[in-house]
Parts: sequence; structure tokens; C-alpha cells
Amino acid sequence: MSVLDKIQHENDIKKINKKDYDKLASEIRSFLVDKVSEKGGHLASNLGSVELTMALHLCMDFPEDKLIFDVGHQAYTHKLLTGRRDGFDSLRQYGGMSGFPKTKESDCDSFNTGHSSTSISAAMGFAVARDLKKTNEKVVAVIGDGSLTGGMAYEAMNSLAQARTGCVIILNDNEMSIDKNVGGLSKYLNNIRVGAAYNDLKVGVEHSLLGSKTGEIVARTIKRSKDSLKQLLVPGMFFEELGITYVGPIDGHDIESMVSTFNKAFRLNKPIIIHVKTKKGKGYRYAEKHPDYFHGISPFDKETGRELTKKTTSSYTDVFSKHLVTLGEKYPNMTAITAAMSIGTGLHRFNAKYPDRMFDVGIAEQHAVTFAAGMAASGMIPVVAIYSSFLQRAYDQLLHDVCLQNLHVVFAVDRSGLVGQDGETHQGIYDISYLTHLPGMTVMAPKNRYELEQMMDFAMEHQGPIAIKYPRGDAYKGLDEFNTPIEYGKSEFLYKGSKVAILACGNMVEEADVLHEMLGKDGISPTLVNVRFLSSVDCDMMSYVVDNHDIVVTMEENISQGGYGEKIAAYMTDEAMDKKIKHINVSIKTGAVEQGNIKILRSELGLDAESIYKQIRTEL
Repeated sequence: MSVLDKIQHENDIKKINKKDYDKLASEIRSFLVDKVSEKGGHLASNLGSVELTMALHLCMDFPEDKLIFDVGHQAYTHKLLTGRRDGFDSLRQYGGMSGFPKTKESDCDSFNTGHSSTSISAAMGFAVARDLKKTNEKVVAVIGDGSLTGGMAYEAMNSLAQARTGCVIILNDNEMSIDKNVGGLSKYLNNIRVGAAYNDLKVGVEHSLLGSKTGEIVARTIKRSKDSLKQLLVPGMFFEELGITYVGPIDGHDIESMVSTFNKAFRLNKPIIIHVKTKKGKGYRYAEKHPDYFHGISPFDKETGRELTKKTTSSYTDVFSKHLVTLGEKYPNMTAITAAMSIGTGLHRFNAKYPDRMFDVGIAEQHAVTFAAGMAASGMIPVVAIYSSFLQRAYDQLLHDVCLQNLHVVFAVDRSGLVGQDGETHQGIYDISYLTHLPGMTVMAPKNRYELEQMMDFAMEHQGPIAIKYPRGDAYKGLDEFNTPIEYGKSEFLYKGSKVAILACGNMVEEADVLHEMLGKDGISPTLVNVRFLSSVDCDMMSYVVDNHDIVVTMEENISQGGYGEKIAAYMTDEAMDKKIKHINVSIKTGAVEQGNIKILRSELGLDAESIYKQIRTEL
């Protein structure tokens, strides 16, 4: 029987003999490599945090204590240690176990996460609620060094220091070095600063000295001397100045050291940040060598580290990436901005050719947008490439700093629509709704790879804010024979017919083309429109549609509320009240969409050609 086999429920790790901790860590890593190689998922971050998660579970009691993971893609070991081993057979699959913490999945997951820099705020909420309820559960936030580039983390730390409530922040540093370990002195300072005797003595001395005028002078002198010494010798003084006790760095793969430090920290009723150094991808040589590649990966051959699915075509991101380099030569005043996703958004190619005009601002989408606004106001043409689900974090900056000033900022909205197995926190199904009502914002969506390039050309010459949204995955090559020049606000007729008019947005044109063929086999010749511009209604196109059709079908991979279908419904109410036309609004009626294969999700949501075909046949 393996050591891992003994873990069936939460808190079972406490029954494991200390001498078997290293063996358990090794078995967990082997298990994770096996399962992720089969299903895909986040590997490098999980391999790096195995001992850290084990140490926390040895010090905490679940589900009573609260452990909040920032982002949450490093929670696989936590899921294993809380009895969800069998769930890895359906990891990130439709109806299966999420790759992120989910409260509906287990009581041991205290908070749903998926985006970065949120954990400290949530942990503070748990800690203050605990104090108000007069309970005594432990509260821990685990945040990576990358997530500390997000401003929300600093807002939370500033507030947490004022609240002075007991909350432990684990800084999982697996890449960025905040400070170097100063050896024996650092270890000595860590021990005395989290020790109860030292802190009790410090409080007692302060109270005694502050009882008289002379004592106050002595206390201030001591504090100045102590702070000066700490500035020279103690790492993490930034956190100390905020009012949060800093401990570290400590070895994130030394379980015994972490358990000792964590237990001491839990005894203190104050905010503490513990800096833990880990190695991303630890234990699997390919992930150690290429941690970025193995951050989120498709199924792969664990013996070679190579992905099993060979790419046969370019993705929309690839098309965008290559064409942006071409545009960079034509427009010397063009710049590119990313929020810690230069490879994911394809801006690495632009960076290689024009390093002086490429800016990675870290996980700081709000800053990225306003930074771009400043550039645009100075005569540059900034291209901001951000995933759809992350751009929504900068809604206020989109409105206030870009749109209200009508600045020429080009937004490349990657991963728009259903993204699949990362689930509800990453689905890009809200962007039509949150972008198209912004004043002056133009939103476009290409039907195929060729139109993406044409829209990029158009966006460079457009005056004012403009967004081009495109999906994850292979770029569609079909319908390339249709190449109507792009004219502002105008849709493209692909086929003109009668009875049924299909108005498809962006990546749904590919599905609509299949639908068009299915109806054609029934002797129905529908009109098929490539919408192109989603932020406004092409009145000329709609005038033709309402005069010549009985059914209008709008297709979008977006939620219904605020989507393109609602715009068409409003138009028909206002302009075609005397026409008896049926409108089928094909969109996402649920507020959130779980993880799963995109083909399966489309079918379940009624967005696939077969489902729409049945609706149309019923109406006819």
C-alpha cells in the first residue's frame, strides 16, 4: 500500500508517519504527472507547491480552517489531501472535477478562485468575520509572486494591516526573488520574531516605557534604532512598513521547517506574511526546465514531455501575433502592451522584433489600460492584448480613461467566447455585453483568419477606441472566397436567400455555415450574414432582413443579457413592429458555464448547428 493510498479524507495526512513525508510528496508528484499527462491541466505550479500544501494541511483542520488559494491553479495537492483522488479521472472535463477550488465541490474549498491577486482580500473577509463571530478558525491566503504584481493585493495588505486581525499570508515565490536569504541571521530573526515570548516581552516593554514622559522618549529612540537595524538586515521591510510581520525566506520544500514556522505564526493574533521559496515544476525534469510551457498544458507523453496533439493549423493568436509584427513596421508609433501574458497573447514575436515598443506590465490589467490611454493621448497607437475574462477587470479604465476621451486604443481581446476546460472563471462569454455599451467603443469579430488580419488593418486607421475579439483555438480558414472590403458598421452578406436569415457573430459564422448547409439539404435557402460589427446594428442589412424573411436567427457565443441578439430584438421592436417575424436568439442563457470540451459545451448550451437546426425546423 502506497502512502498516498492512506489519504482518503481530509486531515488523513496527520496520521502519516513523519519519515514518510518525502515519500508521500514523491507519490503525489508522480500521480499529478500521470493524471495531467492524460487530461491536461496546470502542472508546473502544482508540482512546485506539493510540500507547501502538505505543511499547511499538517497545521490546519479542514473544513473548519480556511485556506484560500490565489488564482487556484495550484490546488491539485489540496484536492488530493481532501479525499478527491478519484476526481482526477474527470479533471477539467464536462461534469467532472474543476481545475480550480470550488465550494460546490467540497467543504474544504472555502472560496472560489480563478483570477489573480484576490486571495488576501478574501482571507481578510474570513478573518474579520471570524472575529465578529468570536470563533477561532485559522485563515490562510496562498499567493504567488506573480500575483503580487496585481494592485488589489497591495490594497488588501494595506487594509489588513489596519484591521490587525490574525491572518497568515503565504508568499509562494517560485520565480521572482524578492530578497536573498541572509543565512543564520535570517533564521535567528525568524525564530525570535514569531516566538510568543519575544512578542509578549516586546508588548510588555512598550507598555512600561509609555507610562512616563521619559519612557516615551526612550521607547521612540529604541524603535528608531530597531527599525534602522531591520532596514539593513531584515528582508521584507516593505511588508513591515505596511504593518505586516514578515518571515522568510524559508525553504518551500522543507516540510519540517514550514510546519514549525506556520504553527508559531498561527499562535499570533496579527497579520503575518511568510515568504516561501519553491521550485516551479519540481520533480519532473521537463517541467523544471520549461515551467512556462508546463504551466497549462494539453495531454502529453510523460516520457518525452511532448504534447500528444500536434498543431496542424495556426490559432487566431498566431495569426494576430504574426500580423502585428508586420503592422509594427508600417506604424512606427504603434506599441504593444500585455498583462503578464506575452506568450499567451502572441506578443512575444512583437517583442523580439521591437523590444523598445513592447511593454509587459505584469498582472495589472487596470494599469495596462490606463497606461495605453496615456500613450494614445500622446500620439502613439497602443495595442493592448488581454484575454477576454481578464480584460473585464479593467472595466472602469475602459470607460473612464479610454472611451470618455475617445482615445485610439486597439484592444486585442483574445480567448473570447467559450474557452473550454478552465471553466467558469475563464469563459470569455461576457465581452459583447460589457464592451458594446461603452460610449464610442467599436467592437468587431472576424469570421476567419483572413478577416482577422483585415480587421487589424482597419483598427490601425480607425479613430477612437476599438476592440477585435477572437476565440481560442484553430483559426477558421473557410469562407475565404468572401472578401467584401470592411466598411465601418457594415455587415457582410455571405448568402442571400429567403424565409430564414442567420446573423452570425465572429466564430459562430463557422457554425452558421454548417447550419446553412443543413437547411439547404431540406430545400431551404437561408440568408447568411457575417455581422462583423457587434457594437451597432447595420440598419441597411436589417431593413433587407425584415422585408424578406419570416425568421431571424442571431448567433453569438455570449450571454443573452446585453448581447448582440438583444440589440436585434430592440431594433425589431422599434423598427419592425408591423412585421410578424420570429426571432430566435441563440446565445448563452445561463449566467455561468462550467468546464468542458467546447464542442460538448456548445451542444449542451444549444449553440451548435444541430440544436439551432431543430429550433428552426420547429418554427417552420
